[in-house]
Amino acid sequence: MKPVRKLLSTLTQLSYLPRTFRLVWAASRGYSLAWLILLILRGLLPVVIVYETRILVDGLKNTMGTGGSWERIEPVLITAGLIAGIMLLTELLQGAIDWTRVAQSEYVQDYMNTLVHDKSVKLDLAFYESPEFHDRLDRVRSEAGSRSLSLLENAGGLLQNTLTMVSMGAILIPYGAWLPPALLISTLPALFVVLFHDKRYHEWWKSATSDRRRLQYYETMLTHSAVAAELRLFGLAPSFRHAYQELRRRLRGENLRLSRDQNIARLVATLLGLLVAGGSMTWMLWRAFMGSASLGDLALFYQAFSQGQALMRALMGNLGKIYSNSLFLANLFEFLELKPRIVEASQPRPFPSPLVRGITFRDVSFRYPGSERMVLRDFSLDIPSGRITAIVGPNGAGKSTLIKLLCRFHDTVAGSVEMDGINVRDMSTEELWREITVLFQIPVPYHATAAQNIAYGDMSGSCLQADIESAARSAGAHEVITRLPNGYDTLLGRWFLNGAELSSGEWQRIALARAFFRRAQILILDEPTSFMDSWAEGDWFDRFRTLANGHTSIVITHRFTIAMRADIIHVMDKGGIVESGMHHELLARGGLYAKSWLSQMQHCAAGEEPDTDNNAA
Repeated sequence: MKPVRKLLSTLTQLSYLPRTFRLVWAASRGYSLAWLILLILRGLLPVVIVYETRILVDGLKNTMGTGGSWERIEPVLITAGLIAGIMLLTELLQGAIDWTRVAQSEYVQDYMNTLVHDKSVKLDLAFYESPEFHDRLDRVRSEAGSRSLSLLENAGGLLQNTLTMVSMGAILIPYGAWLPPALLISTLPALFVVLFHDKRYHEWWKSATSDRRRLQYYETMLTHSAVAAELRLFGLAPSFRHAYQELRRRLRGENLRLSRDQNIARLVATLLGLLVAGGSMTWMLWRAFMGSASLGDLALFYQAFSQGQALMRALMGNLGKIYSNSLFLANLFEFLELKPRIVEASQPRPFPSPLVRGITFRDVSFRYPGSERMVLRDFSLDIPSGRITAIVGPNGAGKSTLIKLLCRFHDTVAGSVEMDGINVRDMSTEELWREITVLFQIPVPYHATAAQNIAYGDMSGSCLQADIESAARSAGAHEVITRLPNGYDTLLGRWFLNGAELSSGEWQRIALARAFFRRAQILILDEPTSFMDSWAEGDWFDRFRTLANGHTSIVITHRFTIAMRADIIHVMDKGGIVESGMHHELLARGGLYAKSWLSQMQHCAAGEEPDTDNNAA
């Protein structure tokens, strides 16, 4: 049963070949057709050369000792010239094949990257929170593109070598019907070695995905600018370097052992092939000694059989590589077959415009995929429209989870998130996202110009410079930008030449401007002033209140100086709302908010930065 299972597994992997060829055809029809025609012509020419060689050898034999008359030499020279012309044509065709394949590979690479990119952005956020998904994505990104091109090359080699091999076999049949099967038998051990060890290597490569990702992590820690300062300050480089080297040593040893076993098996298979070739050649020499074959026959047989055996080895190698590449391409097609878990409504309802009543979390329960711990259980909250709502609470209380559910990055396990009574599941996610702008807790530093960084907030319309500057002024980023060498045209970040680096607080102001530029109905700010000093907070919030007028705004913050200015404050703890009210009302109750406020003010009075991570805010 085990051999049967292995055979079925092999056939399953090869089932990806038609899909791969359809993918190649879709990416580059014209180049694929030209490549196919050139391969056919290139595959037939070696047979013509072998055939003409016999005529040349027999012609030379007949002219020897005849005095070299022109009538006898002319056919020999014509044959020699024909062989030379065919050899030149062979080289020209090979050059055309190589150029066509390069062009074709470029189109295929771009097409496959587009497929991977499209699938990546369509998948739910939950996929990116799974280590298994990152393993799968790493396998696709590291191998799928190169393997598809390798598969293409080996498929072309298979076609070309098959044509040549069939023609060579036809030439050998007159000398003995058993010769083509002998060629096949002499190369079967090599095919078995290739298939067995390619399967073994793929299984090892797949099992080592997490280790390769960890190597990338160590390399990033040792080379990335974001961690360079801390790496030096805490002396972490030796530890990361040692971990990297130990992991590389283990993976290198495993790979070398696999290569050693394959080379030994390949040597044994080659020796078996040589025995068959030697026996066949001895038989043909015996025929020549007995007068049953001419010198030209002997030359033809030697070339046809030796080239045929080389072609068979190449043919088997092509098959083995095709099988090996199909193993890796299985990762690509499995990735492309992933389906989003967020299901779009068949008949989506429009987003309420304007938002009148507000946002409602109704009896919401939620846990993250792969986890049994409920982050929210029977959670309910009303967020009124047109007002600024602050949500405070300790880390792990579930504040950021509310944002993900509101944006429908995840679906609730139970309950619903509603906009004016309409469940977000009944809306188009694309329309929902157009009506929401979010400044996440860790903003993304886009390595583009300052103007582009802000304009990325809304790519659906025209990006007028006046609107960009207005958003920058509202976020307090205009002054930062005008101090840059080229103002709004300055490239930000140090990844590219002539880029200007910003401080964390300045990057946050740019991200705030991007959020403001979106002009959405709902503004969500997660720790919007975490990198700002206390001097700038008050001025910024005054401007924000003006900007947020008429918008539904949610501010998640640890800072009471921000929370106290909101229209209403909700205090979260352990996945639920424990207090709600205005600042002075919450202080009067003497609850969690009041205790955290008192602790934070005591720190401020002592001239210390409050430890807000452990407080309610």
